[in-house]
Amino acid sequence: MHPIIENARKEGRQLLESEAKDLLSEYGVSIPPYRLATSENEAASYAHELGYPVAMKIASPDILHKTDAGGVRLNIKNAAEARSAFCGLYDSAHDYDPDARVSGVLVTPMVPQGVEVIVGMTRDPQFGPVVMFGLGGIFVEIFKDVSFRVTPFEREEARSMIEEIKAYPILKGVRGEKSKDIGAISELIMKVASFSDAFDEVRELDLNPVFVYEAGVAVVDARIVI
Repeated sequence: MHPIIENARKEGRQLLESEAKDLLSEYGVSIPPYRLATSENEAASYAHELGYPVAMKIASPDILHKTDAGGVRLNIKNAAEARSAFCGLYDSAHDYDPDARVSGVLVTPMVPQGVEVIVGMTRDPQFGPVVMFGLGGIFVEIFKDVSFRVTPFEREEARSMIEEIKAYPILKGVRGEKSKDIGAISELIMKVASFSDAFDEVRELDLNPVFVYEAGVAVVDARIVI
């Protein structure tokens, strides 16, 4: 068992976003840099180190949906804003759930907006890991435009997953927009499939949103349930 998962189990909690990203990074998933701050001064120092503007998110194993808890601050532009955001995030977390365990605040650079997609996995008791792909952000809940595959599968199936969704023309480029990096999405799907096969302890995995560009992708948020 991986030490990150073993430690979370011993403490009777779910993985923090930083821990999920640590695991995924070890498995070759490219993720923008991040730091876990445990004080106002650390938050300001890490924000300066990573480069403004930054995003800051509450790190709590008891708050899986950070937006619902007011646990996200965007476009932090200086040290004073970083310190204020750190305190505000703690306050919001405890207003949302007074008993929530808070491990700190995740600091990460703001990344350019891209087309939002989701890559996820759920472990079916009969079939094992089932990988999902679709439009990300709020769109996955509204349109439910997604495709599924049971692992293991080949790269051609990953490409088919992308082409199956109704929103595929958005990724191919419409009304003069350039095509997005379909190959990078396929690669990410394959890494999620391999990761899911390697870690039996992982019950659910969500990378949402993933920003897709003309070249490359950026995993903005990661959630792993063990």
